[in-house]
This record gives sequence, structure tokens and C-alpha cells, in this order.
Amino acid sequence: MTTTEDLAKGQNEPAAAGSKHTTERDDAPEAKRVKKLDEKEQKTIEETLGKVSEPSKTKAEAPLKTEESKEMEGKKETQEPEETKQTQADKAKEEPQPTDLATAVEPREESVPSSILEKGIIYFFIRGRVGIDDPSSVDDIARSYMLLRPIPTDAKLGSGPIGDAGNSRVCAVPKKVLPQSGKDRWISFVEMAGASFQELKDQFLSSTDYTTKTAGDRHTPAATPIGEGVYAITTTGRESHLAYILTLPEELGEVQKKMGLKEKGSFILSTKNPAYPGPAYARLPKGPEYSKEIQEEFHSLRWLPTQPKHLDFVNTQFLLVGESSGIDKALETQEEDGKTEAEDPAKEMEKLEDEDARRMKDLSSDDASRIFADLQVHAKDYPKLQTTF
Repeated sequence: MTTTEDLAKGQNEPAAAGSKHTTERDDAPEAKRVKKLDEKEQKTIEETLGKVSEPSKTKAEAPLKTEESKEMEGKKETQEPEETKQTQADKAKEEPQPTDLATAVEPREESVPSSILEKGIIYFFIRGRVGIDDPSSVDDIARSYMLLRPIPTDAKLGSGPIGDAGNSRVCAVPKKVLPQSGKDRWISFVEMAGASFQELKDQFLSSTDYTTKTAGDRHTPAATPIGEGVYAITTTGRESHLAYILTLPEELGEVQKKMGLKEKGSFILSTKNPAYPGPAYARLPKGPEYSKEIQEEFHSLRWLPTQPKHLDFVNTQFLLVGESSGIDKALETQEEDGKTEAEDPAKEMEKLEDEDARRMKDLSSDDASRIFADLQVHAKDYPKLQTTF
């Protein structure tokens, strides 16, 4: 059994464990998502993620309309061709409409196992190397990602998209493939936290074109979905686990298998104490800005079992350890749960996945469109869910 103490002793072991998946230098965790490589415009990940869009003008700031301008606008609207109005109406129907969180998230009557610290929707993405929009092998991938969207632990899923709660997290996995066994220990990190749909679109999902003085025009591909499902962060006492069950695709393809995705899988999660330096290949320019309370919880330990609150900070680094036993260990019924009427964690996850399967099926006709409809962006602007290389 891998414990937090084992991880503390083997803090530098991830480098050895990752050797069987040889990666190039540019696979080390980068310090930013939206790339602006012109030397005059370079930004760190903190600057990029911390950037707040300029507030829109208030009514008082907007220019006042004269009677003449109002009359002209009225004439313009009157003269607008019927065909144009119809086109605009059709376009409005196609646009992703903002939805409230309550559209799909509903209260559940049954009690939830206390061992489930967090649950929600998980998406798996990959991004090709610079200039490679269609990866034809694992070597063509720059890195993979897990996008986590938490919902209340005492909630169930109804129909429709979940809506924008502004609590999405993007976790980067620089090793590309997911760890499969206890020998695989990947250091990953939180690239975005507390993100809205618009921030996901602008800073994560979309492609980026930029210019450098040395290499000229460059193109970073859009994120490509390879899976969607439900997840739970659980505690088994001395360890924390991230368990997931895939909803999409219904059958694993070549891409999913080579990337290490399973129909049901789990990882051990341990959060790194930012007070200690990590391996040279996995250092970030700045650590997470934990509260004093969280930092004190580490004491002198180098690692702690991951708590959901740790993942709410950009640059949190955590160890992702594979579990070859599937999700059984991660979803074991704990002693406290056995004393209540709560269903065991495994049944809770299966029920959540069944709800998610029905929900996603109603969103669109194909897997990619369902995923992007759930994130309220146009599927036509992004790659299809990839199952083959």
C-alpha cells in the first residue's frame, strides 16, 4: 500500500518512474497557458490567469443618444429586411445559451458517504505540440489535461447542461499518459482554478497563434477531448484518491487506451508542500498562494493527502500515482459510512454516472458536440473527440 509517508520518502522518485515514457524538454510543466512569446509581451501563468477583463461601461458612462440618433435607429430597424431578421433569429438559436446551475444539479434525498470529499464531472483533453493540430501518436502530444467541475456532494444530475458555476479547474499532466500502477508517479499541477466558461474558452480550449523573433509565426493547437465522465475525490484514511467512471466515449478507442484511460480508474493524490523545492524538471516559477491555515496543515511534511481545497489554487502541485486495482480501493466503504444509511461510495458513483449518461445523451447527437455543449461553446470551432491516431 502506498502511503503519504512512502511518498514523502520518495519525493524525487517521479523522475525515475516516468523514464519509461520518454518526454522531451518542452514536456516539463510550463508557466503559462495562453502563449504570448513576443519578448515585449511575455506573461507568467499568474499574470495570465489573474487578468480580469475590463468592466463593461455602465449606463452612466455610455454616450447619450440624441433624438436624431434615436430616430435614425428606429428607421434602420424598420427597414431591416425580413430575411436578415430570420437569419439573426436562427443564429440566436444556435448560440449556447447561459444556463443556471440548477438546470442539471438537483438535491438528492439520500445521504452521501462521508468518504466522498468531492464529486463532479471530469473531462480529459490532450493538446498537440506546436503546429500539430491532429496528433498521430503520443509523441505528437504536448501534454494531457483533466478538467474538473465540482457539484455539491449531496446533489444528483437531472437533464441539460450543468451551467457555469465559475468553479472549473484545469489540471495539467506533463507526462502526457496517465499513470497505470504504483510505480508511475507523475507530478502534475493546477493550471487554472475557479475558472468560468469564458476563461476556459479564452485560456484553455482555443488555439493560439503568435509570433516569435526567432521562429516566426507559431500555432498552438486547440484542446482535443478524449473522454468525459464523473469523478469523486475520496479519503480512505491515510490516503486520498481520485476515482472516475467514463461516460464518453462508450467504447474505449486506440487513443484512450494509449493515454491510459479506463472505463473505471483511480489515482492516489498527494499535495506537495510548497515550502520544499520539487525536482528541477517540475519546478514552477511561483508556488500556490495558500492561506496561512492550509500552509500550517503541512507542518514539516513534504506531502499531504490531497484535499479538494488544495486544487482551488493555481500552481498547486500534486502527485498522481496510478492504481492498477481500478476503483475498488478508492471507493471502499469506510467504517463511518457503515454506521449510517448512506449508500456505499461505489453505488453512489455508479448512480452518478447513470445520471450523467442520460444527461449527456440529450445534449447533442455526437460525443464532441455533447462535451462542448456542456461547456457552452460551439463544437464546430473545436476538434472532434479523438479515438484513433
